[in-house]
Amino acid sequence: MKIYNPPIKEFKFILEAIGYDELSSIEKYAGYDLQTVIELLNEAGKFCVNELLPLNSVGDEKGVTFDPETHEVKLPEEFVALFQKYVENGFGGLSQPEEFGGGGAPHLLGLLIGEMVLATNKSFSMGPGLTKDLILAIRMNGSDEQKETYLPSLISGEVSGTMCLTEPQAGTDLGLVSTKAVPNEDGKTYSLTGTKIWITFGEHNFTDNILHLVLAKLPDAPPGIKGISAFIVPKVLENGERNKIFCGGIEHKLGINASPTCVMNLEGAEGYLMGEPHKGMKTMFVMMNSARLGVGQEGVALTEIAYQTALAFAKDRKQSRSLNPDKVDKSSSADNILVHPDVRRMLLNIKSTNEAMRCLVFYTGKLISISHSHPDESRREDAEDIISLLTPVIKSYLTERGFLNISDAMQVCGGAGYTTEWNIEQYLRDERIAMIYEGTNHIQALDLVGRKLPMHGGRLVQKFQKEIETFLQENAGNPDMGEFLSPIKESFEKLQDVTMWMMKSSMSDSEVIGAVSSNYLNAFALATLSYMWGIQVKHALGQGGEEAKTKLKTARYFNSNVLPEIDSIISIIKKGKSNMMDFGTEEL
Repeated sequence: MKIYNPPIKEFKFILEAIGYDELSSIEKYAGYDLQTVIELLNEAGKFCVNELLPLNSVGDEKGVTFDPETHEVKLPEEFVALFQKYVENGFGGLSQPEEFGGGGAPHLLGLLIGEMVLATNKSFSMGPGLTKDLILAIRMNGSDEQKETYLPSLISGEVSGTMCLTEPQAGTDLGLVSTKAVPNEDGKTYSLTGTKIWITFGEHNFTDNILHLVLAKLPDAPPGIKGISAFIVPKVLENGERNKIFCGGIEHKLGINASPTCVMNLEGAEGYLMGEPHKGMKTMFVMMNSARLGVGQEGVALTEIAYQTALAFAKDRKQSRSLNPDKVDKSSSADNILVHPDVRRMLLNIKSTNEAMRCLVFYTGKLISISHSHPDESRREDAEDIISLLTPVIKSYLTERGFLNISDAMQVCGGAGYTTEWNIEQYLRDERIAMIYEGTNHIQALDLVGRKLPMHGGRLVQKFQKEIETFLQENAGNPDMGEFLSPIKESFEKLQDVTMWMMKSSMSDSEVIGAVSSNYLNAFALATLSYMWGIQVKHALGQGGEEAKTKLKTARYFNSNVLPEIDSIISIIKKGKSNMMDFGTEEL
């Protein structure tokens, strides 16, 4: 049973809460005021419900096929037709630059539409999603010629894009990449040889041509990641010839079955250097960081559709009697399961975390739009710093909490949730990969603790803390805000204390960071979500009405039932690595 109502009212509330007007006041985005954005979202929502959602389980059941003779990978024909409709509606290019054929909308609008696309058909979303990330990489690092050559066709949907990083021996450790790039005699192109694995949409039948961003090493490359260069490798060359990059096989997976995951073999494929030699990691991180934000949003999107499904089930299901005699339905032999506190606990855990996580994604999306186009350079830099700080938090925490939320949604439905009839089992399977790809969640934690916190002398985290302190000060005089400000202040004080403990402890034991960083990221995320609730509460108090009252109730629930997790997490962090490194291999 497929249940999804696009949460447009929720989108509008959050856009108002985070101050969307700041974006529409930028000259470049003047044509995208809030009313226009809501109209576009309503149309996109209809497309997602009417076109994407019905094919979600179809793609899961049919999967993709691979022909070893022709190296062709094919998605179901229904998906190919669906992609053409998606392109014709202009959803993929809406937030891309006008000079290359895009709609010129803020990046945030792409995220708003992206949540609905992800919720209704995650497998489908993977193709356009990676193309969007490649577009950004070329915009940021490509030459003028490369931008003019590739961006229009990528934005129009005529060509799609991939990211080819991983190799059998080089996963998290990209310094082990062995794909070679040898300069050709023409002085412009390179011949690439090697094998890439886990390549999403590496081969497919959505578009005739595919642009691959490939990491490889030049003959004079220094060792490790400092020797990596980035190359654009098209499936079809400018003269129409088939390039020597082929799919060698597809993976058979737990979920996202209509998203082809390919082994790609480069057999002297022709490629073009993007950016400077040996500076490929810079190019890669532009694309990867964009992808990581999108992956984090997967947790929000699939939580939303799972929550709506579980809530619909719970409203209809009757089992047992209420523990409160006053709530017993005497006209029925059993009560609706919503009278049971534990059912409400699960539903409210989902609701209270997801509304804060969505706010965090859109808050960050607004910052991305500011970093692209705000006229004030210092405002752009501040936005970039906070985006950089929050990216690993979003990728890691939102995917982990999203998976737990979907599991709770399944639990609400009992045995029915475990069956294919209610589709939650597919959402659970599709979400599980999000904690792994685009950098495992532990890598995100190490990135936060090892890179982002100390970066530029702590500038990133100091700016974020300053913003929060300003928010607390500006709202301190509002008596209605008091109960919501205290949890923010207290959680960040606790976070600051454990941060100092962690940094001090790591000076005498280098393994401490590896042992505690994942827990630290979760503590950081919880504190950040408390701030997101503060932003929403402020707007709700100013708005009034029944929906605003529900927001306040949900914020109270989060502060009482979810945020206290930070205390147990910090307690564990302060145990350091405990005795985890004392076990011999044979004892594990």
